[in-house]
Amino acid sequence: MKMRYSNLNNVSSKKSFRDLRKWQKERRSKVKDFSKSIPQCANKKVREIQENRSQTSYTWIGHSTFLLQLNGLNILTDPVWAKRMGFQKRLTEPGIPLKQLPEIDVVVISHSHYDHLDFTTLKKLKGNPHYFVPVGLKSLFVKKGYQQVVELNWWESTEYKGIKIHFVPAQHWTRRTLTDMNTSHWGGWILQTLDESYYFVGDTAYFSGFKEIAERFTIDTVFMPIGAYEPEWFMADSHISPEDSVKAFVELKAKQFVPMHYGAYWLADDTGPEALERLLKEWKKQQLPEEQLKALTIGETVLDQSQEN
Repeated sequence: MKMRYSNLNNVSSKKSFRDLRKWQKERRSKVKDFSKSIPQCANKKVREIQENRSQTSYTWIGHSTFLLQLNGLNILTDPVWAKRMGFQKRLTEPGIPLKQLPEIDVVVISHSHYDHLDFTTLKKLKGNPHYFVPVGLKSLFVKKGYQQVVELNWWESTEYKGIKIHFVPAQHWTRRTLTDMNTSHWGGWILQTLDESYYFVGDTAYFSGFKEIAERFTIDTVFMPIGAYEPEWFMADSHISPEDSVKAFVELKAKQFVPMHYGAYWLADDTGPEALERLLKEWKKQQLPEEQLKALTIGETVLDQSQEN
């Protein structure tokens, strides 16, 4: 019998067929403009990224995909260059074409949903990356032919070439087939060097785990999801709203907020611009310092946490 994983406090994300029907009915009554999208960066530094082996940087590819350059390593989070998700076309092009990436050393996967784990993308990556995945997911990678795979459970850690890699909780769920629901875990990744730490939250609802993460780690930069929250009665136990993402950021006591998981795929009833607008409104309402929020354009790179491209 397969192991089934659960959330903290056994919070369930399971929805009934009746809930799905209710959502479908609501969706038909809404008029949303998905033609407005998150802009591409006007000054992409692809060559600099390809040649960089010394400076710390991060680049938003789109959705939950970032290229981080730490300790001379190229690290990808949830690499997905897929042109479609289900029946829907991708709303925005990836910030950097897959073929223009440098060789990848490390890939971290938050969970197995298709908008976070795309094996077609992984097959095309340059280099021979090491994969760090949630517990329960290694067997699928091995079946697909990947050998350099490390799986971690919540609060477990490892080290790779000077970077400490920690797997921390999230509130979500996962499934790739009709029979494998929650047979692998989900969570976020904290990447620590001697000088700084990056917290890739993955996919999550707001939950008490943020406070516990803050007790265990000092976070410099957090890559925080803000999209796929509408309708909130349906999504609130698996996707965080922009307002709650700000609340989580404050609880984490992090220095920099970088929003993600919005504008690339039509996963719920909110649009990318709506999510960003609500985030900016809440940020202002909470009177947080403007310099702590870094809403990137697609393909934008931040060097050394201070230099903007």
